[in-house]
Amino acid sequence: MTPSSRSLVHLAVALDGAGWHPAAWREPTARPRDLLGAAYWTDLVREAEAGLLDLVTIEDSLAIQADAEEDEPRTDRVQGRLDAVLIAARVAPLTQHIGLVPTVVATHTEPFHTSKAVATLDYVSHGRAGVRVRVSTDPAEAALIGRRQAPSTGEALAEADDYVEVTRRLWDSWEDDAEIRDAATGRFVDVDKLHYVDFEGEWFSVRGPSITPRPPQGQPVVAALAHGPAAQRLVATSADLGFVTPRSTADVLRALEAVRDGVAGRRVRLLGDVLVVLEESETRARERLHRLDLAAGGQLTSDAHVFAGTAADLADLVEQWHDAGLDGVRLRPAVLPHDLEEITRSLVPELQRRGRFRTAYPEGASLGELLGLRRPRNRYAA
Repeated sequence: MTPSSRSLVHLAVALDGAGWHPAAWREPTARPRDLLGAAYWTDLVREAEAGLLDLVTIEDSLAIQADAEEDEPRTDRVQGRLDAVLIAARVAPLTQHIGLVPTVVATHTEPFHTSKAVATLDYVSHGRAGVRVRVSTDPAEAALIGRRQAPSTGEALAEADDYVEVTRRLWDSWEDDAEIRDAATGRFVDVDKLHYVDFEGEWFSVRGPSITPRPPQGQPVVAALAHGPAAQRLVATSADLGFVTPRSTADVLRALEAVRDGVAGRRVRLLGDVLVVLEESETRARERLHRLDLAAGGQLTSDAHVFAGTAADLADLVEQWHDAGLDGVRLRPAVLPHDLEEITRSLVPELQRRGRFRTAYPEGASLGELLGLRRPRNRYAA
């Protein structure tokens, strides 16, 4: 029996280095020597695609990895990372269906550069691009750029709201049929279908138009992580996809209420984040988590719910949160590639058996279409 679209869960995976546990790189299955190579990331995304996942997100930041409570980076942690947008661009031609959502630090980058890079990714991937907008309030990260002081959280999120608006306007600054490419008349573009965005705000003054034609999706999917009320407002007003961090069904209901009260008629997908340690038995999963904690010198802490157990038990949690109103989950594998493979080869078949996850990708679907989002209209088109 084919499951109804209402029963289907959206699944995403968040990729970060050797995994989300700080001792992940020390596991026998890890590939620490490959972290700065294209083949490593290609293998991970292809594995996620083999599991029919909706999308992968790729972490990025402007700081060397460190625990929040540490003043200096520790030598027993993975240090250094590749640029997330460039990873996605490298992987895009080697995949066919899965969405690619790199992280961009909006606080210290220009919306013009992001709009152009992500539009390019959308072309390279044939409509599978997105961008996760991240803010920074760290004075050390501000000092790396050297152009401003670190903003407060409220200022950074308000700026991010304008950042997304400028980015979307730049994507719309070319109409879909602006390119004529008529060799006989010598007209490559219809200049009447290129538009100044003329955005004036507290943080940005951008005239436009972009130098990159409107992306295949019109506007690639915009995502953001929403821990608390201020970030939830950003998701409600500016994002297409939000990642929330519940610990219980009650938390799910509160997050849904906080975001959807501010959506104002837009469709926004919400996924719950879970950091996962998956094994054939709960005992083995907890033993592995304990071994990782010992190697790291302390118990794992996370902004997201930490799950150590079996694929069947995780499927129960996914169904519980989905039935409470979330559109699905974004899973953070504790160790790569081990826990990613447990997701694709154990969790996905379990959800398929229950009729809660797709058994094939829709042919030619964009990322927005995979998520059930409407193609945005061009605000400047007549």
